[in-house]
Amino acid sequence: MVQTTKGIVLRTIKYGETSIVVNIFTELFGIQSYLVNGVRSSGKTLKASFFQPASILEMEVYHNELKNLQRIKEFKWGYLYENVLSDVTKNSVALYMVELLQKCLKQPESNIDLFQFTEDAFMQLDIADNAVTANFPLYFCLHLCHFFGLKLEDDYSEKNSILDLQEGKFIKVTPHHPNFLEKDYSYYISQILKVQHPGDLTEIKLNKSIRRDMLFALQNFYGLHIQDLG
Repeated sequence: MVQTTKGIVLRTIKYGETSIVVNIFTELFGIQSYLVNGVRSSGKTLKASFFQPASILEMEVYHNELKNLQRIKEFKWGYLYENVLSDVTKNSVALYMVELLQKCLKQPESNIDLFQFTEDAFMQLDIADNAVTANFPLYFCLHLCHFFGLKLEDDYSEKNSILDLQEGKFIKVTPHHPNFLEKDYSYYISQILKVQHPGDLTEIKLNKSIRRDMLFALQNFYGLHIQDLG
């Protein structure tokens, strides 16, 4: 059956001499694999450019729930980036977001709310200024986890100033395990959790070292709660 759906490209693998297999997070069917023939043949390199990681496409696809490998009938840009595919910094952030999605999306099931959040996140990254771009991986990590049942409740306070990554909540006393963030880092997490629109990230002033430590901590948080994250 032919269906029309949007999709976000996650990964492309060469297949044979001229074809590719593409993992795409679709709006209607969740994560799916598609065989695309002939896009690497002479004179068709432009078509292959559609399947760069983070590309947002509108597609007509042949969908059969009994098959692991689907086919695409037609495709075109769903959103044409101005910066994400060409700017080195933004492309690095986009690839980080793509990899995190790949590791979290396990089953080919529809999650329209997650798709719409993700699509909007990539589009917001495309138009973000430098200050927003710098904080964008933290924003994406913290808001993405909500869709996988890992919502962090923003109940930070002077008393509850330690973020327990195993329990996913702010607590009063340092836990008896290493998976936690101390007061300063917990405060920054709380501030980013309050951000509802990426443009507001410009108000959160962090240096490179703090961002790196917080990202490592959040990756640890994902690894504690999502099986086989890697």
